[in-house]
Amino acid sequence: MLVRILQRNASFFKDDVFFLKLMYLIRFGRKLNLENPLSFNEKLNWMKLHYHNPLLPRLADKYAVKAFVSERIGAEYVVPCLGVWDKAEAIDFEALPERFVLKCTHDSGGVFLCRDKASFDRAEAVRQIGWKLRKNYFSPLREWVYKDIPSRVLADKFMDDGHEGVLLDYKFWCFGGEPCYMYITVKNDDVFENFYDMDFNPVAIDHGFRRMEPEFEKPRSFDLMKELAARLSAGLPFVRVDFFEVGGHPYFGEFTFYDWGGMQPFADFRQDIELGKLINIRKYR
Repeated sequence: MLVRILQRNASFFKDDVFFLKLMYLIRFGRKLNLENPLSFNEKLNWMKLHYHNPLLPRLADKYAVKAFVSERIGAEYVVPCLGVWDKAEAIDFEALPERFVLKCTHDSGGVFLCRDKASFDRAEAVRQIGWKLRKNYFSPLREWVYKDIPSRVLADKFMDDGHEGVLLDYKFWCFGGEPCYMYITVKNDDVFENFYDMDFNPVAIDHGFRRMEPEFEKPRSFDLMKELAARLSAGLPFVRVDFFEVGGHPYFGEFTFYDWGGMQPFADFRQDIELGKLINIRKYR
């Protein structure tokens, strides 16, 4: 509850270091070490403050990233874009097909699915998207990459992998251009996370969420996803590269540079430390 209150009033805190240290203390019950970060989460928060590669905002922009991904691995792995607008009121619903996806370019999670255009509540979508477009996603957790991304709304082709209309995301943790772990998240009344190694063997990484049972089936394009994740993450100390699969074909989802905002404790802090060893920030200090 206290974390949510702080996030809602984040703009009142002008000192980013103080704000992150306060948030971290509340979430982890320990001090945030930014002088000599060791753990996974500490290094993510250090990167917010110090790793300001000018490429990152482009990669975090849901619209601009499409060109980058197309150039790096090929347009066949990019979800087709149906339109992009600066204001929610400008969305051309008449030009859109019967099914589509609306999302904001400057945040995380601002997604609206239209499975049936005739019953889709356009007014409510415009209202909610308009609110999201006015929101600065940088402020709540000081995630630097979102700070100056233009706030727009885009429409993407509706993709269906057969999982009851909800795409499964295959989220690859890449360290220095090397995919090391992948996890799948399911959110319903609770949150579940299942981690796997690069042979799709279950891994006992406990990020504070229960594991879904039974285990997920290995996606048909898993090995290709690994290869694409490596190519997309090359030269970056850490990034999460998301894919989903339709008909055995992988599609790029998004880049995430601060997984769970760098504010999600592991069940065991020793695991946080071990995973932190995989992020090499020495060359950026």
